[in-house]
Amino acid sequence: MNNDLTDEEHPCQALADLFTLLEKWNDPAGRTLAFVGDGNNVCASLIHAAALSGISFLAVTPPSHKPYAGADDDFKRLSVNDKASYSWSQSLSDLRGADAVYTDTWVSMGQEEETRQRMEVFAPYQVTPEVMEMTGKSAYFMHCLPAHRNHEVTDSVMDSPTSLVFEQAENRLHVQKALMLYLLAPRDVERYLHLDKWAGWS
Repeated sequence: MNNDLTDEEHPCQALADLFTLLEKWNDPAGRTLAFVGDGNNVCASLIHAAALSGISFLAVTPPSHKPYAGADDDFKRLSVNDKASYSWSQSLSDLRGADAVYTDTWVSMGQEEETRQRMEVFAPYQVTPEVMEMTGKSAYFMHCLPAHRNHEVTDSVMDSPTSLVFEQAENRLHVQKALMLYLLAPRDVERYLHLDKWAGWS
């Protein structure tokens, strides 16, 4: 099944991620999703999905690996909640108040030659129990998988009660089936599943 993954975006993953969070939160108003590490394609699509869901977004990355140029403008343009915000920081201390912390692999496909350099750059951004505590709440942990344990995230966080990684993985199947149905028969989906109330996602 095509998941529309490119070097710039990963929209189907973001749909599954936001669906997973909406299962937990029900009402996304006032929530903040934080992304830690590499401001990559997953980060880009999460910026879009958060804006379309009324959720604030915080990217915490090294200055050399910030989200794409124009992310702030895109968030403002797509946001359905004028109280939601987009922000970037290089400091993990700014995670305070985040309701979910998301990270991704430091070395994606095609970047293997950069492995040593990337490991050095991102080492301070490993998601540990101490990093999760910086949120000041029992925040959810998220990862699109596959994960490199004890690189971008420690075992203790990956296997914690607040980890949603396996729920995200399951929801990828359900969301992509729903997306295919929506693309093939949008009127039937809106009529029978009442998806019109999520019009901001389309």
